[in-house]
Amino acid sequence: MRIYAAEGIEVQALQGLDLLVRTGELTALVGASGSGKSTLMNILAGLDTPTAGSVRVGGHDLATMSARQRLGYRRSVVGFVWQQTARNLLPYLTAEQNVDLPLRLAGTGRAARRTRTGELLGLLGVAHCAGRRPDQMSGGEQQRVAIGVALANSPSVLLADEPTGELDSATAASVFGALQAANSELGVTVLVVTHDPAVSSMVRRTIAIRDGRTATETLRHGAADDSGALSHAVEYAVLDRAGRLQLPREMTDALGMRDRVRLEGEVDHIGVWPDTRNPADSAGPAGGDA
Repeated sequence: MRIYAAEGIEVQALQGLDLLVRTGELTALVGASGSGKSTLMNILAGLDTPTAGSVRVGGHDLATMSARQRLGYRRSVVGFVWQQTARNLLPYLTAEQNVDLPLRLAGTGRAARRTRTGELLGLLGVAHCAGRRPDQMSGGEQQRVAIGVALANSPSVLLADEPTGELDSATAASVFGALQAANSELGVTVLVVTHDPAVSSMVRRTIAIRDGRTATETLRHGAADDSGALSHAVEYAVLDRAGRLQLPREMTDALGMRDRVRLEGEVDHIGVWPDTRNPADSAGPAGGDA
């Protein structure tokens, strides 16, 4: 849970969110503005702390960390890529120097830094940008270099908050390809927040957040088409510990489900139907004795 207080008013950004991402997964996180995605990413990145509940990343308990431990966690356990390209790179450094900087701050030797920087720029398809400053690169090239900066110190988790939000579809595909390369070639666990349906269709697991809690998961399988999208998807509602679930809004709207629904338990499933009764049928008499 994460509660923010301002001018005496408390706002719950996260409430009852339950999420497990396994080592080595590439997972997309989607949701409307205000659903809690960015708050969750900031907590996972060690930039914010939960008000209640537990948060563990790679064996690290983020809720009990000291400020010093949190700094070490941000430097070595997680990498972070912002949506705004200007926040990811120092404008007066070249791509090579930007990737080199976190290695230098970690005390890595010159030869090892040069090797690591070259490997990352090559893996992410931006080796040709090594000597260029950000203003000499396209938006997509900047974001791929930013992924290199986030991966410099070999984190086990890479977090990306709308990394393709400012890019056209073709450029966005190249940036997502870089995230896929980090996941498949380096074994990094990747969690990416996105509003881009093309991106979310290319991952095997997409988690939707609504009203501060996990609402649905979409699992995809099968062969990818020419665009990289996987051929088959099945959507699941997430059942929390209290037995609550949120039905996808597009499904409930299509069936006119409001206020309450009819449930019927079967041997191997639970049926959910719109309540089609006339409201007057269930109303009591207009007057008279109780």
